[in-house]
Amino acid sequence: MDLNYGVDPVQSLNNSFTNREISWLHFNERVLQEAMDPATPLLERLKFLGIYSNNRDEFFRVRVGTLNRMAHAGQRLNYPVGFDPKATLTAITELVQVQEQKFNEAYQKIVLELSAENIFILDETQLNPEQGDYVKRFFKEILRSSLFPIMLNSVKSLKFLKDQSLYLAIRLSDSSMKLKENAAVIKVPTRRFSRFLMLPSPARTTSIILLDDVIRYCMADIFSVLGYDQYEAYTIKFTRDAELDIDNDVNKSFLEVISYSVKQRKEGVPVRFVYDGQIPPKLLDKVMKKLKISDTDNVRSGGRYHNFKDFMSFPYVGLPIHYFKPFPPLAHKHLPDNQSILAAIKKRDIMLHFPYQSFRYIIDLLREASIDPKVKEIKMTFYRAARDSSLINSLINASRNGKKVTVFLELQARFDEEANIYWSNRLQEEGVKIVPTITGYKVHAKLLLIKRVEDDKEVLYANISTGNFNESTANVYADDSLLTADPLLTEDVNNVFGLFETRYIPPTFKKLVVAPFSIRDFILEMLDREIENAKAGRDASAIIKINSIVDDVTAQRLYMASQAGVNIKMINRGICIIVGGIPGVSDNIKAVSIVDRFLEHSRVYVFGNGGDPQIYISSSDWMQRNFDHRIEVACPVSDPDIKAELLQMLDLELNDNTKARMLHQGEINSYVKRGRKKRVRSQFAKYELFKSMLSEGSEIK
Repeated sequence: MDLNYGVDPVQSLNNSFTNREISWLHFNERVLQEAMDPATPLLERLKFLGIYSNNRDEFFRVRVGTLNRMAHAGQRLNYPVGFDPKATLTAITELVQVQEQKFNEAYQKIVLELSAENIFILDETQLNPEQGDYVKRFFKEILRSSLFPIMLNSVKSLKFLKDQSLYLAIRLSDSSMKLKENAAVIKVPTRRFSRFLMLPSPARTTSIILLDDVIRYCMADIFSVLGYDQYEAYTIKFTRDAELDIDNDVNKSFLEVISYSVKQRKEGVPVRFVYDGQIPPKLLDKVMKKLKISDTDNVRSGGRYHNFKDFMSFPYVGLPIHYFKPFPPLAHKHLPDNQSILAAIKKRDIMLHFPYQSFRYIIDLLREASIDPKVKEIKMTFYRAARDSSLINSLINASRNGKKVTVFLELQARFDEEANIYWSNRLQEEGVKIVPTITGYKVHAKLLLIKRVEDDKEVLYANISTGNFNESTANVYADDSLLTADPLLTEDVNNVFGLFETRYIPPTFKKLVVAPFSIRDFILEMLDREIENAKAGRDASAIIKINSIVDDVTAQRLYMASQAGVNIKMINRGICIIVGGIPGVSDNIKAVSIVDRFLEHSRVYVFGNGGDPQIYISSSDWMQRNFDHRIEVACPVSDPDIKAELLQMLDLELNDNTKARMLHQGEINSYVKRGRKKRVRSQFAKYELFKSMLSEGSEIK
């Protein structure tokens, strides 16, 4: 559904919008700010460096790869107003360079602070004799059999090197000058071993060495048999274009097509190459030629270490003060232990808020359904499943117990394609019906449907969520999840599943708003109503909490609403092409972004409606891909208690003056000023809110 909506996609460039790529880099800088913030616990700061690094790598794999192809083809970016790809690539390079300088400074500062806490990250030159012996034993007994040097003089190309992996480029020489200088490349096997090796240490101290430095320390054990006695090792890493080219071969199943495309991705064009700045030019030139990388490509000199994403899994060392205070997932007052969850849902709508409240309720719901003799059928969507998913295992158990189980498992979920292919095959082996993907669309809606026979009638139960059915990410991602037996809502959910099996012939929905058919139109209608209310002097407002806004149509309508006097408040974690506070354009838009210990992932739309707010939770961000090329749902919230609960959560977020950053003209990423106001940290406040709700007689205000 590629509709124009009367907006010229290449209208004159102005300062009313932010380039989406630059806005994404602004988001990642907010992650970097967490690593630089001395108020963040010390070892959590190290993890934020890992998150920043992982985010940046994915950005280059996806967005920069796309921009390169567009630049070579002479295309322009149509969102929001015709940005030039070449100019955007230049701006990206400059901004990333500034961020990497901050990154390196932050890392060095953290290492010094760790030393002050008796936690030492050592390199191969800093080991004492006992530690050196330990490293040698580890290398010979465990690591060496997993190292496979590639001699550069023996290969024509290095195209088989793996994207996102870490390599050491090694110069080999002989002090007697009898042997000709040689070079090799070794992959650091961080997928098989931890990047971090704990070393023997004096009492009350902790010493750690990186796996790359273990290899550096033991070079003689690899290359001395060749007669070399001098070794220099330098880190290199490259990133490939990771966009999948989908082959529309009608003779292949979509599973086969995706499997082939994933294999092709592994040989994608390099879009970024980073190396240790100390590497000798001759060795660097040899490696780049073998990789077919030129100086005109995105080639960056860096520090000694790369692939900082591994620091997301840094060993648990140190004291409790070096980590966030634990927030054990809370119970829900309407879901008592050892009682039927289906029975509780039949009494009332229930909304769970992860990770503050426990995700185990969703697992327990499926377990209950899998053994309940009255449950006849279960349907579920998966976008990103956990590696050892209890949810999928519950579905397998349901199938074994004679239930009819249907799963839509999105094969095109970026970087989870291989895992989803595995689960697709595994489920089919257990008799679960897998609904195939239709090329051109992704199923991003998070839906669960349970069909139960009660008094000889079919009764439907549903779970509609803003986040993935993934017990691993539910510990970190902040999402909202509605459990309901509302007949109209559950019938709509059933009809969404019918879409997949009828090749997307749209039914009529009574309550749900469903993309790619109507979410954009619905949002525009809601904003237009607020505009009319403002013109008539009535209360006119909107609160929009999303991950990203890129769609130029809805962005411009927000500007129109602001100019009409609609009071708009936005909580936008990621990309935001909207700029708040532009005189005459967005005076009435307050836009903030919250980055803290949990990843804000929920989407909530609130429209003032003249004083009677209408509230929706959704799986959809305000992006063209979500509106036009994905199956998404927006679900109305009708229960008064749940509406009050959501409004109180949003109020805490809008009053956050600790982790909220401004997305306003001239203030991008500036922390919200506290002044003399009481300190509010919304994620911590929400946890305390849900904790208080467990006490008897507590009410939502």
